[in-house]
Amino acid sequence: MLEFEFMRHAFLAAAAVALLCGPVGWFLVLRGQSFAGHALSHIAFAGATGAVLIGIAPLLGMTLAAGLAGIALGWEAPAGTPRASRFTSGRDSATGLVLAASLGVGTLFLQWSNAPSSSATALLFGNVLGVNRPTLFLLGGLTTAGILALAVIARPLLFVSLDPDMAAARGAPVRLVSVAFMVLVALSSAVCAEVTGILLAFSLLVGPAATMLRLGLAPWPGALGAALLALGLAWSGLALSWWTDAPVSFWIAALAALTYFAARFYCGRCQSI
Repeated sequence: MLEFEFMRHAFLAAAAVALLCGPVGWFLVLRGQSFAGHALSHIAFAGATGAVLIGIAPLLGMTLAAGLAGIALGWEAPAGTPRASRFTSGRDSATGLVLAASLGVGTLFLQWSNAPSSSATALLFGNVLGVNRPTLFLLGGLTTAGILALAVIARPLLFVSLDPDMAAARGAPVRLVSVAFMVLVALSSAVCAEVTGILLAFSLLVGPAATMLRLGLAPWPGALGAALLALGLAWSGLALSWWTDAPVSFWIAALAALTYFAARFYCGRCQSI
């Protein structure tokens, strides 16, 4: 299958997405913000359809819309702080309403742009087999920037995530770190949508991370393991799609769920021994 250029592009794009989504997702699950990551991928849909409407690359629209939403979510209340705990239910309700409204706005933009139904399908469920060379370069650049940014904030982010009260007492920039991280989550959601689509971005962003955390690995091995597992899921999904003609996003979502429940079963057996 690698003799075809579109498959080589697909494998490279999947690798770029997985290596960013794995470690970012690990911190996202650790901080208990999985729902926020899910919401950002849906908000990116409105940005993508808006980009189609004005004639620019959907990936740029997704990145911009999700990035702005990430700043708003990160600024509202840093995860783990007393204020965040006090307003969690209200914030989740507001996030859910914004999520639904974003899908509605995206549908309206698609209608205004007179885009074919295949465009909506590609945005919602992904079209990694259609990644061209310019998009591949853009994905590579965004992934490189995201990994470098995560490396810069990784240590204070871990401190803020594990003990936000102590971090605030030590003078750590809790809000700044939270905003920067949510922007990274937004970037990851946007690039992940190129492989799994808007609706299933959650599987590659959260699935490998939840599996590594379930296994109880230390922080840095866990984040690295999430990246490698995400890479394995993405490449396995592509290979299985080639052999079975089922959608790539289906295989990635199914494998992510299987690995997570296998980890739960394994940990449950270890605790019972």
